[in-house]
Amino acid sequence: MKPLSETRIAKYTEELNDKGYTVLEGIIPKDLLLEIKDALQEVEKTHDIGYRKTAFEGLKTVRIYNLLAYHKVFEKLPVFPGTLPIAERALDKELLLSSLSAICLGPDQESQPLHGDSQMIPIPRPHIPLAVNSMWALTDFTEENGATRIVPGSHKFDHNPLYNKTYETECAEMPAGSILMWNSALWHGGGENRTSERRDGIACYYCAGWVRAQENQQLGVPFERLKSFPRRLQEMCGFSVYQGVYGHIDNKDPIQLLGQEQTRGMVWEASDEVQTHDS
Repeated sequence: MKPLSETRIAKYTEELNDKGYTVLEGIIPKDLLLEIKDALQEVEKTHDIGYRKTAFEGLKTVRIYNLLAYHKVFEKLPVFPGTLPIAERALDKELLLSSLSAICLGPDQESQPLHGDSQMIPIPRPHIPLAVNSMWALTDFTEENGATRIVPGSHKFDHNPLYNKTYETECAEMPAGSILMWNSALWHGGGENRTSERRDGIACYYCAGWVRAQENQQLGVPFERLKSFPRRLQEMCGFSVYQGVYGHIDNKDPIQLLGQEQTRGMVWEASDEVQTHDS
């Protein structure tokens, strides 16, 4: 697809800041949507992945974590030009991929307790955006089949929701091929699937470059597969240095471990340059 225009990036980012979420309706190209669905079906069948064993994850829900380790098509999702520019605008250009996982609600799956994706990070609310999540709709998301429930504006609340307490929510319905993006502090949760069909989605979760990711991509993805990723995705998997200081190895960018050239210096080198310039 063509890169998003500045107007659209600004619109979606404004909605993220104001309401805490935005819906990108029909943004996934049809051929990519089919590729993802086929790959997900192949992975699930090949690895005999079934329902989860905790109520929060969903006793009637298929979750597949660490998708980058399973199939090449999933490499396209984190760097998708329809979402990455929005996440970069909301967070920063040096953001990381926090996790990439499939979340497929089976029939009779109960609703998930409301929560914020970053509520485990001990920072007083409200706070600056720490992460931006995105839910890729591989099937239609409806109120009947468990579309994500949200509390608009809750990313600005000064507290997190109480576990299993009932709150008034809205249903983020969207047709297959759409993407829901939200500030990680937004109160949300999977809905109840009252149909006989699955509700399939993939959560692509970005975090600020200084936040620890949910999934350890460096150890979770085979090294040879990492070496085949495009450089931007390698950086998002943690083979990068944030602000020229966080994440370095012996004063070097870990991107070199994947055969890439270091293109930026460390923060102290920049300090020397400033000192030389000033003098």
